[in-house]
Amino acid sequence: MRNPASNMIRLTYLIESTGDPERLADKIASDQSTGTFVAVPGETEELKARVAARVTALRRLAPVKQSSFPSSEDGPFNRAEADIDFPLDAIGTDLSALMTIAIAGIYSIKGFTGIRVTGLELPGAFAAAHPGPQFGIAGSRRLTGVHGRPIIGTIVKPALGLRPHETAELVKDLIEADVDFIKDDEKLMSPAYSPLEERVKAIMPLILDREQRTGRKVMYAFGISHADPDIMMRNHDMVLKAGGNCAVININSIGFGGMAFLRKRSGLVLHAHRNGWDILTRHPGLGMDFSVYQQFWRLLGVDQFQINGIRVKYWEPDESFVASFKALQQPIFSGADCPLPVAGSGQWGGQAPDTYERTGKTQDLLYLCGGGIVSHPGGPAAGVRAVRQAWEAAVKGIALETYAVDHPELAASLKFFGDGKAS
Repeated sequence: MRNPASNMIRLTYLIESTGDPERLADKIASDQSTGTFVAVPGETEELKARVAARVTALRRLAPVKQSSFPSSEDGPFNRAEADIDFPLDAIGTDLSALMTIAIAGIYSIKGFTGIRVTGLELPGAFAAAHPGPQFGIAGSRRLTGVHGRPIIGTIVKPALGLRPHETAELVKDLIEADVDFIKDDEKLMSPAYSPLEERVKAIMPLILDREQRTGRKVMYAFGISHADPDIMMRNHDMVLKAGGNCAVININSIGFGGMAFLRKRSGLVLHAHRNGWDILTRHPGLGMDFSVYQQFWRLLGVDQFQINGIRVKYWEPDESFVASFKALQQPIFSGADCPLPVAGSGQWGGQAPDTYERTGKTQDLLYLCGGGIVSHPGGPAAGVRAVRQAWEAAVKGIALETYAVDHPELAASLKFFGDGKAS
């Protein structure tokens, strides 16, 4: 993810058109840097040479008969990957400038039947300009006290309509079940039936009491997102003062500026939910790959990054989850800038073996199960044990059905969730 050319920012674009891809790649480079329709007073060739973007490589791909984007034109549609280098002098290290110049404007250019950003390599200057994760993988493990296995978590869903005291009753069951992590659903911020302040007051004493009794503190991620950075910061301070250590951040909703404002002042683990991300990636001929998108938020400082999982209840295929997971494992500049990957969306113990195998047999992840824990027929405690047992089996290479013979919680989970009830 780091560009070996230290003064260049490299973007890779997947181009589709009925025309010549090389000409369109040149058009991207020109339009997004020095290109104008008419001569500009004072514009010099020296200036153009210093700040102009340049196509450094073009890899032609096999044409396709059907466009990936609705088009009135007849095929064949030519496709290519183009590497374009933007001088650091023209953009600087501001992430909003990078998004504006190298990414956002390309979708307005005529002549394309499809265009997608598939790669981003940054020079080292970006490492010094942005804080990156404050806690990341190591800090998440230290604060949860979980080592040598996945962190197992669950979710309080707003669809349940729980008021603060009712939420606290569920949380009490979960923490007594020895779950590692609990989070507010991304849609649960501060609704009238469950104001954040009341939720914090109801939940944190339970967590702190159990910490006093057992020495183990469940990590609870409260939803503190708000469009007003000052209000979001007050929410943050409320959680921190009450003894909390984590917050759910709806990153697309608060934007780059909100994230930067929060990270500079934060004492909480920042758990990123990417809701709205699908708008940017679901169409194969538009948007960008997650490998590009996630670099912005990692540089801005997210500690945990939610990325769906295997056999999810949503549209995303397993291959997309695996690619996203591997992108988060890849350092941008150093291992310290890697956040903790969070697998979620309809997860239960049944996906543990495939998740373990397809993510490179790592246990550095937060495995997030909503119904997969709280809806277990034996109750939340049995749900937590069942998920842990599934991961034990996965790591040992034992089939879940075999392991379940001596593990009744896993056996009940296999029987109950095998028809998709975990979602």
